[in-house]
Amino acid sequence: MLNLTQAQEEKEYIIKAIETDDEELNEFLFSLGCYSGEPITVIAHRKGGCTVAIKDGRYNIDSQLAEAIII
Repeated sequence: MLNLTQAQEEKEYIIKAIETDDEELNEFLFSLGCYSGEPITVIAHRKGGCTVAIKDGRYNIDSQLAEAIII
């Protein structure tokens, strides 16, 4: 299984799981529309994180968040 830090740019993936014990982080990702079964696309990898497209939005997320999103 891959996490977002290993994803190819501009390729759509389906989120399989969010691996975090941090409830606040889980709620934050859910509020962005980032949860199991949702499509996600890495627009670009950046130093310290990446830019992703979820639903109609684009977000910059840090490496810790990217590693928690399993695709």
